[in-house]
Amino acid sequence: MDKTLHDLGAILLKAVPTFVLLLLLNAYLNAIFFKPLKAVLQKRREATEGVREAAEAGQKAAAERAAEYDARLRDARAVIYREQEEMQSQHVEEAHQKTRELVQTAKHQLDQELAFARRELSQTASDLADQITNTLLERRVN
Repeated sequence: MDKTLHDLGAILLKAVPTFVLLLLLNAYLNAIFFKPLKAVLQKRREATEGVREAAEAGQKAAAERAAEYDARLRDARAVIYREQEEMQSQHVEEAHQKTRELVQTAKHQLDQELAFARRELSQTASDLADQITNTLLERRVN
């Protein structure tokens, strides 16, 4: 067992330079390869996250602008509809006013025609009464 321990100690003693070389290689690779690689990957991740955040912010801003545009469009349509209703109401009121004026004119004209017809009828009735009276008187005289 002594010999085995001694041989094991000799193997370990011979492995120390290899172990030291592995430690040096690990430190060298970390310093030369892995740290720059981690830095590049970190920058890439930050750039990717930055672009993703910018894209999300852009989408959010676009959605807000679209909502604002829709609200403005809805308001503009409401204004247009109100104006159209007001114009229609105005046209209806104008039509009613014109109709009232036509009715008034027609009534006035009918009143004038009625008055004229009554005068004519009265005159005609008076003339007929005179003729009838004259005819009756002439018959009596004859």
